[in-house]
Amino acid sequence: QVELVESGGGSVQPGGSLKLSCAVSGYSYNDYCMVWFRQAPGKEREGIAGIGSDGSDESTTYADYVKGRFTISQGAARNTWYLQMNNLKTEDTATYYCAADLNRCYVGGPEPGWWGQGTQVTVSS
Repeated sequence: QVELVESGGGSVQPGGSLKLSCAVSGYSYNDYCMVWFRQAPGKEREGIAGIGSDGSDESTTYADYVKGRFTISQGAARNTWYLQMNNLKTEDTATYYCAADLNRCYVGGPEPGWWGQGTQVTVSS
């Protein structure tokens, strides 16, 4: 059974930073790719950052509205993924989810098969 656990959410002022983590267990770590999603109250869930199973920078994709502010990466141990969020804005307030799959993972692509429980990010002054 594949399990994803997010952490790192919280409250921050506009312009601040947070780093979300997603720990994955239950399968070969080298085979996963990852997409971070978010869902704000009253809005649809949206994919914001994706990374391929090789964890390379070249495999990353971003939604336009987070490009240059958010960075997705894979840890050296390859069982944890991160979303570094800088210059946060009030409109970034949402529940953030990591989602993994064994196929290609990219923003706007097929919905991944495994999901975490979500972590809340609140950006407010």
